[in-house]
Amino acid sequence: MTHLPGLLQHEDYVRAVFREAVPPLTPEALESRVEFRVRRRAVLDGAEAPECTFLIHEAALRMRFGEDRMIKSQLDHLLNQSDRKNVTIRVMPFAAGGFPSAGSSTLYVSGPVRQLDTVQLDVPTGSAFLSADTHLANYRSVLDRMEERCLGPDPSRDFIRDVMQDL
Repeated sequence: MTHLPGLLQHEDYVRAVFREAVPPLTPEALESRVEFRVRRRAVLDGAEAPECTFLIHEAALRMRFGEDRMIKSQLDHLLNQSDRKNVTIRVMPFAAGGFPSAGSSTLYVSGPVRQLDTVQLDVPTGSAFLSADTHLANYRSVLDRMEERCLGPDPSRDFIRDVMQDL
């Protein structure tokens, strides 16, 4: 939520984000992570690509990884991705106030059967994966509450354009 989702990150943005890793990555490790993240975006392609809804906080849109030119390119990339039939982007503006799980990046993946659902939490030291029914119910509730506070898809696109103009 407070980070741009990896599947929607432009290559230059990915590189800028990984340059902030602690401990610092070697040039080889940095490029390996960039390559993996860029290749992983292919999940959004193809005839059977999953439908994805991305909830993005205004803070993530305004976070400065790299120069203004690169940030504008990343925001333009978000707009292009939102043109896909299988991608919905919804923005939560600062004006929406606080929200559950502020400060964490959460990915909720729904499988073809409920037993395959998984929550991925990204933290500075790596990722945690949760699949217990209680965890899934709690995070589904958290994401539902967040979604209620987000702008709709079209107002979100307008919001991203406004952020681009502020740069």
